[in-house]
Amino acid sequence: MHSTFIRRVLLADALISAAAGLVMIVGAGALAPLLGLPLELLQGAGVILMPWTLLLLWLARAAAVPRAGVHAVIAVNAAWVLGSIAVLFVFAPSPFGYAFVIAQALVVGVLTELQLVALKREPAAA
Repeated sequence: MHSTFIRRVLLADALISAAAGLVMIVGAGALAPLLGLPLELLQGAGVILMPWTLLLLWLARAAAVPRAGVHAVIAVNAAWVLGSIAVLFVFAPSPFGYAFVIAQALVVGVLTELQLVALKREPAAA
């Protein structure tokens, strides 16, 4: 895939993932009590987002973005959204925690939808 659109969406995903990851790693101590979520969950999610960011950047900068790579990103993002919903049932977040989890799941959901749009826009043979 050679479209600028998919590259921009992947780049946006990477930048948002990096920012969220850093906030969760560096700010976990302050965020955990405010959100009512375990410190380890926040730190672990933040750490997971660092290599994810690198993968997204690599895909966005590839000479031709592989369709299979975009499909994989969509699958992982969908799993993140489902995992986020599960967090609301497994843990007892505060009202701020609910807002935080739902907001980041919505952002990932929007990025996933944009990635799906990009796949539909570009012919499979391109």
